[in-house]
Amino acid sequence: MTVSTERAPTGAPTDRDPIPVATVQTRTARRENRVPRWVFKLISPIALVALWQVLSSTGVLSDDTLASPATVAGTAVEMWDEGRLQEAIAASLQRVGAGLVVGVVVAIVLATLSGLFRRGEDLIDAPMQMLRTVPVIGLIPLLIIWFGIGEQPKIVLIALAVTFPLYMNIYGGIRNVDAGLVEAAKTLGLGWFAQVRHIILPAAMPNALVGLRYSLGSAWLALVFGETINATAGIGYEMNMAREFFQTDVIVVCLVLYALLGLVADFIVRLLERTLLAWRPAFSGA
Repeated sequence: MTVSTERAPTGAPTDRDPIPVATVQTRTARRENRVPRWVFKLISPIALVALWQVLSSTGVLSDDTLASPATVAGTAVEMWDEGRLQEAIAASLQRVGAGLVVGVVVAIVLATLSGLFRRGEDLIDAPMQMLRTVPVIGLIPLLIIWFGIGEQPKIVLIALAVTFPLYMNIYGGIRNVDAGLVEAAKTLGLGWFAQVRHIILPAAMPNALVGLRYSLGSAWLALVFGETINATAGIGYEMNMAREFFQTDVIVVCLVLYALLGLVADFIVRLLERTLLAWRPAFSGA
């Protein structure tokens, strides 16, 4: 008997050789590896500020109409050295914090009762739906009559601006929970509190955080109007005083402060989303 053996040609892969794997990167991935995303996020703001400075330097925008970025930056430094900015930021943060706490607590309690219980919906949801259509700013005269011209009307105004959007999102999040998940939890023998803790609340959390982001924006908008009520400190107070003397640079400094504080608040909520919603895979953009 003749046994013929054939040797594999040199360089040819055998069963024992590892299979080479080639890593292929798309054009988008290669570009993102080269340039960080934060660079792209800074392009638009820097371009707007540069255009603003050019228009001011060429005389298209006069200082009486809108102060230049260089003038605004110098004014901000002067106000900081005088301590005016620190005092204004502290006063505004205190008002927003107090109003936010009150509004968040009220919204969570009412939305939870209305979302979890049908009787709660019958008693709570209809008045909330009617009140949320009333312009919050239109309540300022009544708030002054009820609470005077101290800090109370400012805090109540901010609390009202926070309550309604947060209530709507929490209530919608609870009522949009998949009924199949609740039935599955019942089948597995979970009690009512366990269903709320492990099924309903986690499913409603994304809507609640979206409502919180929207409520923070509403809080800062309400603060702008609230600080027109006989305020003696705060960002809005500085803005009103600058309006009386046509100081556009101070007005712009105050507007930038509002924007920066709003961005910081939104960034904090985004961190909460990443922490609390780490279990949920989500699309992050192409």
